[in-house]
Amino acid sequence: MEIQQVLHMNGGDGKTSYAINSQLQRTVAAMVKPIFEESMEELYLTLFPECLKMADLGCSAGPNTLLVVSKVMDIIGTKSQKLNRPPPSLQAFLNDLPGNDFNTIFKSLPSFYKKLENEKGSSFGHCFITAVPGSFYGRLFPNNSLHFVHSSYALMWLSEAPKQLVSKEAMNKGNICIAKTSPPPVFNAYLEQFERDFKMFLKCRAEELVPGGRMVLTTMGSIKSDDPLCIWEVVGLNLNDMALEGLIEAEKLDTFNLPYYAPTTEEVKKVIEIEGSFTLLKLEVLKMDWDSYIKKANSGLDKQERATMIATDIRAVGEPILASQFGEENMDNLFQRFKDVVLDHMEAEKCEYVNLVISLAKRG
Repeated sequence: MEIQQVLHMNGGDGKTSYAINSQLQRTVAAMVKPIFEESMEELYLTLFPECLKMADLGCSAGPNTLLVVSKVMDIIGTKSQKLNRPPPSLQAFLNDLPGNDFNTIFKSLPSFYKKLENEKGSSFGHCFITAVPGSFYGRLFPNNSLHFVHSSYALMWLSEAPKQLVSKEAMNKGNICIAKTSPPPVFNAYLEQFERDFKMFLKCRAEELVPGGRMVLTTMGSIKSDDPLCIWEVVGLNLNDMALEGLIEAEKLDTFNLPYYAPTTEEVKKVIEIEGSFTLLKLEVLKMDWDSYIKKANSGLDKQERATMIATDIRAVGEPILASQFGEENMDNLFQRFKDVVLDHMEAEKCEYVNLVISLAKRG
């Protein structure tokens, strides 16, 4: 299985697509907005670029994809007006792995540009959007070519699952990620993979950003990584049941591990300090229940309707990689089972998304 080809959200605009099932990610982006605005304003007032060049890493596809571009246009346009300066142009690079549905993004660009023209007119700078497929665990841009890097809900996805988990025999049997039944070596293997990947991410961005360039990164995290309560663990429990019933092969489950790790704040700080290219400006923890974003926007939904939305949202994210291992024909069954148990699981446990918001500046 080639991770770069199957690690992507559901494309298109169907009922299980990421494009119409990404309300959680939109809610988190709204929570991060104050930190994002502060970083962008400080960057602009420090560098005053004629053309601000930014990258959105792990952009996916759908209505959220161009939100960050709109926000940057608003921030720098408004700030330049207040300072009576000519507005800078914006060059935005949208990055994700090659399997991402870039066609959906391309199709949305004409209407996006038209909306910018109607809303902002000539008082705001020009906007140019380009797609850059590739892994952000390697170089994507020339040296000193970017002013700002943004990434939201992408860095918890690793470049690969730790190889040692299946090198001799399966170490994480019955699970697809770090779970309560995972032995300590599984946790250690994931932690080491995260440290390698995040260090490489920082090293590459340090080469690509100009001195004083900024990054705002949002990722799923954890309070204590070796005592996890992850929504993917529930998916794994359902897959384990299906293996016990003979619906999927036990060997396929035992040898499959998601390339997913939710770090703690201390683990993030450690890598930033060791890599050494960035000053950590802010590191905040934002928590929310698994269904709080649904309740906030849809207060009248009953338990079954909320469970359906959670299941569809997690399917939009995980179906491509899971289907590549366990078969497309098993996905309806899997996510029906997930829907049936997820809210009961939430009532029995304290189930929260822990979001880490990391604001960084490249050292001069």
